[in-house]
Amino acid sequence: MTTLPLLPPALVLGTVTAIVALLERRTRGPAARRFFGSPAAALGLGLLLFFAALALLAPVVAPYRPSAQLDIVGLQNRPPSWRFLLGTDLFSRDVFSRLAYGARVSLGIGVLATLVSVTVGAAVGAAAGYFGRADAVLMRLVDVGLAVPKIFIVLVAVALGRPLGPVPLALLLGLTGWFATSRLVRAEVLTLREREFVEAARALGARPWRIIARHVLPGATAVLVVSAALSVANMMLLEAGLSFIGAGVQPPVPSWGNMIADARDLLAAAPWTSLFPGLAITGVVLALHAVSDGLREAFDPHARGPVAAVAPREGPEERMRLGG
Repeated sequence: MTTLPLLPPALVLGTVTAIVALLERRTRGPAARRFFGSPAAALGLGLLLFFAALALLAPVVAPYRPSAQLDIVGLQNRPPSWRFLLGTDLFSRDVFSRLAYGARVSLGIGVLATLVSVTVGAAVGAAAGYFGRADAVLMRLVDVGLAVPKIFIVLVAVALGRPLGPVPLALLLGLTGWFATSRLVRAEVLTLREREFVEAARALGARPWRIIARHVLPGATAVLVVSAALSVANMMLLEAGLSFIGAGVQPPVPSWGNMIADARDLLAAAPWTSLFPGLAITGVVLALHAVSDGLREAFDPHARGPVAAVAPREGPEERMRLGG
């Protein structure tokens, strides 16, 4: 199919694999035990791996091309069966094939938009937190960006031109979705820039951007990972909403959002045509939220163990009793 977008489906599987690899580095530590000790987080990660594999292997597992109209009269709105696992839609297209290829588009847009937003947000937040002079200007820019809804900017872009393709849509969502991430990174940088290792690097003559890249931003990795997981879910929901109203991914390219839009008049006659893409969106979004909660708990510096959480601080009387 020549109209399929050129979004690399490996982005989806690579992002989930990066989460697993990040946890593998702490397999023998408490972080991985806290993450995999949460049934919701482990189940969410498994669900994400399933949909990532479905997106990557869509040409192999899909029995038909996503835009193939098999029999516009005889195979219209067929219920699920052994031949059509998830049924067919109004145009006799196989719903399972469109769901598999739609995973490439929906997940790909979410991941690509998140990569752009996290990259820009991390750079702006690091600059605002490290350079005091730029802080006021950049944070006022962030305040303006947070005040303007992203969907309004996308609708204006569509109204001024033509409907955006998957890649331009992902870039637009990413370039308008970095404001919250920049605030989180700025808060982390403000606490890290006064640490001893940063002062030592500064005393040795390291350049500011080298200090930020080598010493400051690695300390904000946990915040970025959690923010990215939530951002993918938000980007997917926004893409689905835009595609539903006709301002996002345009047919015949399948996405879960425009699959629901195509079937919105068939909820009673053929509910499977909108049920399965809706369940896919719901499942992935809930899985991303479960994974983000697990990552937040795993990388929380204030939850390194039960002893640290409950150990009281020593007061003067306690030090005198202990002989201090």
